[in-house]
Amino acid sequence: MAELDDIRGIAATLPGLTETSGGQAGGWAWRTKSGLVVWERKPSGVDLRQLASLDRTWPEGTVIALRTDGQEPKEMLLASDPAVFFSIPHLEGYDAVLCRLDRIDRDYLAELIIEAWLTRVPKRVAWEWLAEHGLEE
Repeated sequence: MAELDDIRGIAATLPGLTETSGGQAGGWAWRTKSGLVVWERKPSGVDLRQLASLDRTWPEGTVIALRTDGQEPKEMLLASDPAVFFSIPHLEGYDAVLCRLDRIDRDYLAELIIEAWLTRVPKRVAWEWLAEHGLEE
């Protein structure tokens, strides 16, 4: 089970990833100069009405949105574990997936945040970080 403090710890290890608050519905967000990577996602009234029309509800607990590297990775995550990952009409066509924070393992969350971060940093920064950590893109 992961918490917002886990995201803070992971984000602190990634160059150029900064924490902000006051975003969507006052939630926390971690972003680079080129955009959001991971953010706390609270439901809007529109979200709740749309979910109700689909006979669905917003889950209990903290929900985050994670940037994905396109629609295919998003669909793969959604199919991999519907108890953890979900989407809403507002995110249709947007490269991000919603995640129930209390249902994801911290190590897996770290992998997903790193993947999301790699989509938002300059290639040089990504290559240097990957090389420094013995990883390949």
